[in-house]
Amino acid sequence: MRDATMMGDTGAVLGRGVGFPPRIGRDGRLAWSVGEPNIREAIQIVLMTRPGERPALPGFGGGLDELLFAPNTVATRHEIAGRIRTAITDWEPRVTVHSVRVDPDPADPDAAVATVTYQLVATGDVSALTMSIALAGTGRG
Repeated sequence: MRDATMMGDTGAVLGRGVGFPPRIGRDGRLAWSVGEPNIREAIQIVLMTRPGERPALPGFGGGLDELLFAPNTVATRHEIAGRIRTAITDWEPRVTVHSVRVDPDPADPDAAVATVTYQLVATGDVSALTMSIALAGTGRG
């Protein structure tokens, strides 16, 4: 018996769901994401969701919105990294977080850039996700 990865069915191994952001596919129906893109989208959903926003899962989310007006300092970026690591570890069991790096955005003093390196549990593949985090504080450091 061959496993799903040998048969090329990454959806069976890595998951599938409605694409994020929701969009219409070429066939006029909701587009789906399958495999690694589905995991990447799920991580983005976790990080962009405010805890309490989903009534059935009040603890779901990254809580990054709470730092919107924080100064862009080393301490704030450290806090962002911790929240990202905790949220992904708590809510995305298909990955193991290897590292979270948060640096000032060189193009925007009111933003930070987070890079998350993670390993897919099912396949062992390593991938990375980079996203911008808005901050209104312009502290340097």
